[in-house]
Parts: sequence; structure tokens; C-alpha cells
Amino acid sequence: MFYIGCPMWGYKEWVGTLFPPHTPASDFLRIYSQKLLTVEGNTTFYALPSQETIARWRQETPATFRFCPKISRDISHAARLDEQKSGTLLFVERMRGLDTQLGPIFLQLPPAFGPDQLARLEAFLTFWPTDVRLAVEIRHPNFFKEPHSSTLNALLNQHQVARVIMDTRPIRVGTVEEQQVLQARERKPDLPLQVALTTDFAFVRYIGHPRMEVNEPFLNEWAQTLGQWLLAGKTVYGFCHCPFEQHSPDICAELYQRVKAVAPLPALPWSEQQDKKPEQIRLF
Repeated sequence: MFYIGCPMWGYKEWVGTLFPPHTPASDFLRIYSQKLLTVEGNTTFYALPSQETIARWRQETPATFRFCPKISRDISHAARLDEQKSGTLLFVERMRGLDTQLGPIFLQLPPAFGPDQLARLEAFLTFWPTDVRLAVEIRHPNFFKEPHSSTLNALLNQHQVARVIMDTRPIRVGTVEEQQVLQARERKPDLPLQVALTTDFAFVRYIGHPRMEVNEPFLNEWAQTLGQWLLAGKTVYGFCHCPFEQHSPDICAELYQRVKAVAPLPALPWSEQQDKKPEQIRLF
């Protein structure tokens, strides 16, 4: 399965493109889930939703849709990750309300979380419920160097946890001025691309450029990689971001079409988008 989506579902500037004109905010999730297949649940990073909210999310979306909620910052950014057992288990139990629509939960660790704290991550993974899939995003630069990268990958593999793969290359090309604008808007760390599969699914975050011609070589490269993973039986969760977020759905559609040329996939529900050229913006 290839689940593709954006970092959010409630972007008001999609009204008139992804959403029909005059769509009220209360309909954003329902319509989004009819066109794309998954979403990063960034709202859960800031506050734990109520059981009623979780139930409503589930009711408003198709059975084939997947939520990938981000663990609360009160847990992920606490001084000691390994001491957050009760809060973690409460978060997991709340997310279980999504039932079969729950995709991998997403743990994003702060940049200061380095190799000297790996034992805390190991303790966290040890009490993590084994029936709930987890993806971990590391942002400390030393985890992108040996021997720390291999040590981390081995730990994640041992617990069947995915290492989040983030590709920020598209916003680090072009003119100096363009790069400054894109990086200031997106605020993603400048880390090397680390392509590593540590379990039976991949969790990829692609930070795209608002000009599609800049994205094309990167999307072609990812299409080959993701297509081969799908052919090998892996499940892929792909999330397309853009500093100008109005372009994220277009990038999703473009990537999906390219992967579909490599591995057999059904048509994306947002079928009308697949033959539509995305509108480009003027950055300056």
C-alpha cells in the first residue's frame, strides 16, 4: 500500500483548489480524506484531542484513510523521554479510538536529543505497545554520521520501528534569495538525506519546492525508490510538504503518478488533479 498525503487537512488556502469554492472549515477533513489517503496529525503535537474528537475524525473519513498522529510535545520534548510512560500510554490509548484508520504514530525528537541519550529512546521503545506502529524522526546531526547512524538503525530494527526519512534537498537549490525565503518559511533542519528501511514500512517526508520543474528530478528519484519498496512488499507513507503549502496537494499528485508508473497502484481518489497542471506562484 502507498498512502500519500499532506502535513495537515485544514489549510484554508486550498478552498477553490483541493476544496470546492466556499467550503466551510467543518468540511475540510471530510473532503480532504476523499482525495488523499493519509495525513500527518500535527494537531496532536500541541494538545491531546478528546475521545469525541477522535470519534468524529473516524466517522468523517473513509475506512481506507490513515491518520499518522504526532506524539505530544509534552512527551517528545520532555527532559527525560524514558520517564514519560504514563503520558505515552494515555496518548496511545486515545489514538486507538481511530481503530483501523490509525497509521503509524510519529515521534519527532528535538535537535538536542543526541547519541548520548540513546538509552532513553531504547527504554521508550521497550514500553511502547508492540501492536501500534511507530516512526521516529531524529534531528541531531550526529545520528547522520557513523557509527551513530548504524547504531540507531539497529535499535529501530530491533523494535520494528521506522526511521523517518526527511528530504529537504528541494528547498536548498535555486538562487540564494529563493533558498532563504523557502528555508525561513519551512524551518526544517539542514540534514543529509538518510534513506534507511528499519522495518516493513517506510515513513517519508518530502519537503517540496513550489516550482514543479525543480521537484521533477527529486520526484523521479523517489518514484523509483518507493516503487521498488512497494514491489518488495513494503508499505509506504509519503507526506509532501511545501513552504507555500497551497502546492502540497499538487506535489502529492505528481509523486503518486510517478510511483504508479513503477508499481501497480489504484487511481488516486483526487482523479481530476492527475491531469491538471499545478498553478505556479511568484516567490518574488
